[in-house]
Amino acid sequence: MEAMDERALIDSVPTKLWIGGKQVDAEDGATFTVRNPATGEPLATVADASPADGMRALDAAVEAQAAWAATPARQRAEVLRALFEAVTSRADDLALLMTLEMGKVLAESRGEVAYGAEFFRWFSEEAVRIGGRYTPAPAGTGRILVDKMPVGPCLAITPWNFPLAMGTRKIGPALAAGCTMIVKPAAETPLTMLLLGQLCADAGVPDGVLAVLPTSRAGALTAPLLADPRLRKLTFTGSTGVGKALLGQSATGLLRTSMELGGNAPFVVFDDADLDAAVDGAMLAKLRNGGEACTAANRFHVQNSVREEFGARLTERMRAMTLGPGTDPDAKLGPLINPDQVATVRELVGDAVDRGAVLRLGGVEPAGPGYFYPATVLTEVPADARILREEVFGPVAAIHGFETEADGIAAANDTEYGLAAYIYTRDLDRALRVASALEAGMVGVNRGVISDAAAPFGGVKSSGFGREGGIEGIDEYLETKYIALQ
Repeated sequence: MEAMDERALIDSVPTKLWIGGKQVDAEDGATFTVRNPATGEPLATVADASPADGMRALDAAVEAQAAWAATPARQRAEVLRALFEAVTSRADDLALLMTLEMGKVLAESRGEVAYGAEFFRWFSEEAVRIGGRYTPAPAGTGRILVDKMPVGPCLAITPWNFPLAMGTRKIGPALAAGCTMIVKPAAETPLTMLLLGQLCADAGVPDGVLAVLPTSRAGALTAPLLADPRLRKLTFTGSTGVGKALLGQSATGLLRTSMELGGNAPFVVFDDADLDAAVDGAMLAKLRNGGEACTAANRFHVQNSVREEFGARLTERMRAMTLGPGTDPDAKLGPLINPDQVATVRELVGDAVDRGAVLRLGGVEPAGPGYFYPATVLTEVPADARILREEVFGPVAAIHGFETEADGIAAANDTEYGLAAYIYTRDLDRALRVASALEAGMVGVNRGVISDAAAPFGGVKSSGFGREGGIEGIDEYLETKYIALQ
């Protein structure tokens, strides 16, 4: 389908709350403004969900839960497959919408649509593979029947950096398992999820099974939902600090939780690496989504014998990353999401330079409009620089040297986070040895992109727990029931 022009697309997107299979106004009539980060100008005004609206959505989810759980797995699978087709058919519109509200360049947005749609296709196939087991009790006292049951109504809280895919990889397994779901998208990027709500209805998702609640008052909306005993699961993608607060609120009701939290991914280059391949991988791992990704390479640990050459090659590649609105076909880097994120990047770069890092490229923001920050390379980054400890979420590559393999592993693990890690080496034994030693839920070996709907996505330590995607992803939405038979 040919993409609409920008204004026609924005005018066609639902801007009210999505509850019970239809658009509704916020109960108190409140709205908020969504802005284009490339210009700072308003894009649309959307309904602003209140706590009362959250209860309306939960009422609808609870009412729909039993019938959806009882829907044959094949039928749920067909609905998810129809969703895959619906998203794919609107790929150009969804990509443009994401670029307008989030800022990423169109090529990145198109990639996200393909990635996000794949969760619907993958979990349409997993829906019919939910199994249990039946076995004699070893003591000869009866039979053991193990069944899998849907958890029940779920709340999903999604971030702004992947407005489609962070929703589909939660919605897909939840619906496949037979759960209803309320989605609270980020206030910065609600339009993509509202359009997805419409596509879900068009694809046959029954009324009440999915709600979408954009809001500018997230805490007020989610607190009563988390306190309501009818809600049975929380799945969250976002910062570690917010995740910890939500876990505290979830503890009262002993909710099932899945938490995909912050990252500080190391990119480790050994002296036997193919440097051309390592630089190619570094560009992907660092600049996917403009660096605004929890899996983005945050710090580059490079063995000292190749550190200077790697830094020079990476700097030249980064120099070609021209800034511009994501809709500009010549732009390689779009804007950051908002002025606060620009300020965070500026602060971390400034701290590194103040402590002795060498600014090889970038580091100077262009004049407005929009929230832009250039591709930046820092070398000789000292071990005490904040950028080696904190997630930068921007197009900044910080390079730090190490001497031995053990030093490289220690540097990579010297963080509270443990989501993703990357290593480059031509030695298979070293690759397996280091991958096993790294404290991360996901490790890329000689590759800079590791996300795959067929693989389990998630981290360890302060990066959270639970897995999304793969055969493991649907288990997050299933309870195990043991039935003892005589």
